[in-house]
Formats: sequence, C-alpha cells, structure tokens
Amino acid sequence: MAESPTDTHEQTLDRDCRTLSRHVLQQLQSFDAAAQDLSALMNRIALAGKLIARRLSRAGLMEGVLGFTGAVNVQGEDVKKMDLYANEVFISVFKQSGLVCRLASEEMATPYYIPENCPIGRYTLLYDPLDGSSNVDINLNVGSIFAIRQQEGNDLDGNAADLLQNGHKQIAAGYILYGPSTMLVYSIGKGTHVFVLDPSLGEFILAIENLQMPASGSIYSVNEGNFWAWDESIRNYVRHVHRQPGYSARYSGALVGDIHRILMQGGVFLYPGTQKNPEGKLRLLYESAPIAFLVEQAGGKASNGTQPLLDIVPNHLHMRTPLIIGSQQNVELVESFIQQADANTTVLQV
Repeated sequence: MAESPTDTHEQTLDRDCRTLSRHVLQQLQSFDAAAQDLSALMNRIALAGKLIARRLSRAGLMEGVLGFTGAVNVQGEDVKKMDLYANEVFISVFKQSGLVCRLASEEMATPYYIPENCPIGRYTLLYDPLDGSSNVDINLNVGSIFAIRQQEGNDLDGNAADLLQNGHKQIAAGYILYGPSTMLVYSIGKGTHVFVLDPSLGEFILAIENLQMPASGSIYSVNEGNFWAWDESIRNYVRHVHRQPGYSARYSGALVGDIHRILMQGGVFLYPGTQKNPEGKLRLLYESAPIAFLVEQAGGKASNGTQPLLDIVPNHLHMRTPLIIGSQQNVELVESFIQQADANTTVLQV
C-alpha cells in the first residue's frame, strides 16, 4: 500500500527532529539521572561548538581573532588567539552547568576545577579546544575533540590521577568539525553517529546513524615531509603504497578533518613517532584516545603500531603517542611492516 502524504510528512518530521539530546536518550533507552546527565553534557558540548563555529565564520571580519597571542602552552607550542578563545568557551559553557568537576585541556598544564560543581558533578571533560588551529588563518577545516570520563575517587590533592587510565574508561567521545557545514560526531559506546548543525534551527540534527567505515580504503593520510625522520618500517610502508595502483594521499594538517575523511571513505591516518620524538606529537588523552574510541565504534581500528591504542595507560596528563588509525585492513597492513622490522631487528641481535 502506498504511503499517504501525511505518513511521508510525519517521517520527514521525525527524521528532521532527531536532535542530539533526543538521540542520546534514545541510545541509552532511559530517562534516569545518568542518562539525563549524559544528554545534558552532550548539549553543553554542542553549545560550545555552536559558539566556536559562529566565531570562526566571522574570523576574517573581526579584529583580534586571527594570529598568535604571543604565549606558549604547556606543550611548548605557540598559542593562537582562536585556541585561547575556544578553550575559554568550553570553560564558560561548563562552569555553571553543575555537570563536571574538572575540565582538562591540552592548552592547560593542570585541570581546571569548578569547586561549586564538585559535590554533584562527577564527570571530567577532556578536550582539544581547537585542533588544527594552524589552518584558521587560511580558512581550512579545524575541529574540537572531546571525551567524557567518570570521576573516580575524591581527587583531594587535585592531581587528577584517576584520569591516568586507558581509553576504555571513556564513557563518551567525539569531535566537532568546522567546515562548509558544522558537524558533530559522537559515540557513547553504542555506535558512531553523525550530526549536522542546522543554522535555521540552532540544533544539531542526525545525519548518519550507526556509521560503519569501509573495511579498507585507498586513502593514506600522513605528513610525508617527515619521511626521513621516521623509522624504516614506516618508510617501507609508504614506499609500498607508492608502488600500488589506486592509493591517494590526503593530508590537511588538521586531525579532525583528516579523520573525518577516513571515517567516511576508508583508509588510514598515520602520525608516527620520529627518531627525535619517538612518542609522536598527538596527545593521548585529548586527541588519540577520543578519536580511537569513535573509530573503533565505527568498525575501524586504532593502534600505536605495537598495541591497541585504547589499551594504553598514560603516565601523565599530557602524554603523547604515535597514532595509526582507520580501516581495519589498512591499519593491520601498517602494523605488519612494523612487526616485520621488529622481527628483523631481533634476528640481527641474536
């Protein structure tokens, strides 16, 4: 029997009204206090994303938005004005929320505590407020990365030692991509879901539910300018893909943009360590672990080259790690080159 115009209209309305907060509650199939908290947390993250997106859309027309602040962050990196603004947005959005006791950011040496929230706010938000901020001044894609963890213990000395646990302890993770449209991708351990900001409604609307990335893909994303600084195993992998037909190199310098492409189209993203910095550049708690959580929920794989990324336990808040992430078959191929190099080294030592 053909659908009536009314049925079609109702389905359209239902699809268009799948907002982020509604989707979280549907995922949890509950309206209890924990579900309400998680829905509210995601709403606050979405609000931060809207504010940052609005600022970015007008950045070239406003004074004091682009360029550097002159300060250096805990990572030893020059701080851009939009980095500082984005970090302050997340603090402001959560300060009066009653939801989180701490915010930990790659822009801050130590977590930011909200004492008035701590009696009731048993969550910690970890985030990279503006990943790829070097792209801001040239109007290319940038993003925000986030993860939510349950606070464990009383943290009486304020050192946040309970955050030094593996990525499986994340209860939610995702990113916001600022581009031609503003997109929010998240997971609470029940699949990976994609939302698009509808400016006319001021709401993030569900675009793709239970995204599944291809098991393999033709894209490899890596900064080949570091070729001679890598271990031989990574150089051998890149030489391999150079010889194979059909591979395409895509690298923007913004983790969120590159990962979003891999999620949607398949392939692999690599940020390996170098001979000078074997631990790599990406921060485990603020970048690698949240992205790994998302990708694995979409059927992909994440590794540091020798072990699953989500199994790694950090030894300090700003620990860095190499990252190999993407479609399962592509990641396993990179790992095979590393394993072969390790086996050859063992034979030589014997």
